[in-house]
Amino acid sequence: MTGSSLRLLPILAVLALAGCASAPKNTGNSCAIFEQREGLFTDWRRDAERVSAEFGVPVSVLMATIQAESNFDPRARPPRRWILGIFPGKRPSTAFGFAQALDGTWDEYRRRTGRALARRDRFADAVHFIGWYHASTARRTGVARTDAYRLYLAYHSGHAGYERGVWRNRPEALRGAERASKMAARYAAQLKRC
Repeated sequence: MTGSSLRLLPILAVLALAGCASAPKNTGNSCAIFEQREGLFTDWRRDAERVSAEFGVPVSVLMATIQAESNFDPRARPPRRWILGIFPGKRPSTAFGFAQALDGTWDEYRRRTGRALARRDRFADAVHFIGWYHASTARRTGVARTDAYRLYLAYHSGHAGYERGVWRNRPEALRGAERASKMAARYAAQLKRC
C-alpha cells in the first residue's frame, strides 16, 4: 500500500462504523437521541428536520414512528418462529431496520424516489422513507400529517388495509398507534426545550 492509501484507512474505518450504529440508549427523550447521534458523519436531528421540511410531517411524528416500530434499532427484525421449540423457522415478515419497512414497500420507495442506494439500517434513509410514506398516506386518505395515531395505523396496515379498516381487528396495530401518538406528543414537548 502507498502512504496515501494508509492514511485513508482510518477515515474509511470511521465511515464504516458510522453506518453500523446501535440504538441510542435513551429512546424516550428526543433531545437525548439527537445529542447521542450528532457528530462528524451523522446528525439525526438535521436529517429529521430536512425530511419534515420536505414532506410536512413533524419531526416528533417521524421519530415516534421509528420508536414504535424498532425503538431505534437499525437491525430490528420480527422475531423468528421456532419449529419444535429448537429449530429456527421463518420470520413472519420481511420487515427490517429502523422503519421496519417490508422488502416490497422499500423497493417501491426506492423506485419512486430514485434513491436506489437507500438502506433500511441507515437513519437518514429510514426517516426519509417514513416521511415519504406518511405524506403518501395524507394524500391518499386525507389523514392529517400531524395525526400520529392514524398515520401509524396506515403505516402498520398499509394504505389499502387502512382504508378497509383491517386495523380494527389488530390489537398490535392499535397498541402501536397509541404508543406512537403518546410518544409524538412527548417528543414534541421535549423538542421545544432542546
